[in-house]
Amino acid sequence: MPERKHTRLVLEPAQRTTLANARRRLLLRGGLTLGGVAMLTGCNLQDGDTFDKVLWAMSRWNDKVQAWLFRENRLAPTYAAGDITKPFPFNAFYPEYSVPDIDLSDYQLEVSGLVADKTPWTLEGLRRLPQASQITRLICIEGWSAIGQWGGVPLKTFLQRIGADLTARYVGFKCADRYYSSIDMATALHPQTILALDFGGEALPPDFGNPLRLRVPTKLGFKNPKHIMALFVTNTYPGGYWEDQGYNWFSGI
Repeated sequence: MPERKHTRLVLEPAQRTTLANARRRLLLRGGLTLGGVAMLTGCNLQDGDTFDKVLWAMSRWNDKVQAWLFRENRLAPTYAAGDITKPFPFNAFYPEYSVPDIDLSDYQLEVSGLVADKTPWTLEGLRRLPQASQITRLICIEGWSAIGQWGGVPLKTFLQRIGADLTARYVGFKCADRYYSSIDMATALHPQTILALDFGGEALPPDFGNPLRLRVPTKLGFKNPKHIMALFVTNTYPGGYWEDQGYNWFSGI
């Protein structure tokens, strides 16, 4: 087979910038067609030009398609204890030494929005509710995954207990580390979606979200906020830390 000759193209600085932007957007566009499962770290949809607006529209369309495909009785795979990843990796939008230090002695989960009972919840109160345990895989948008054992209150049980409007569109979360996220009500009511209090049979360690995190194995990892301080039910789109920077909001199956 004859050897191919390659011609080296020399670009001006402005041309290199344009090419870099095009590559970034093509990567993003490819990720959006997969519903946000491809690696999107570092991509940003906030350039404000016409193409970026098109990508925003594509992202919203993918959200609608994924929501349409979602089934409440479709379960994420579960695993045996021998499959658990050790050590389980730490992951956040900040380094490990910046994990928030939360005083558990006076912790209370704030509740607001479309709920009948807005009384805050202590950790003891949460632990008195029915508990569930699961060994499931957390899939990170950065391209890695890990299997862990999680235990806590089914979110559906909690929402029913506080008299939440189960016909509302969203459940949102605010966290001690400035993170925030939200999920659709159908996912909130999914049997595998839990407010996790435990990891590996023990109280959540700081690295993995103490005192409370969302564990939703039907969605990507960034939809599992840690260090939850407040929960609210709403019909107004709440967005999320990464979602507001361009990631698909639904990001699940």
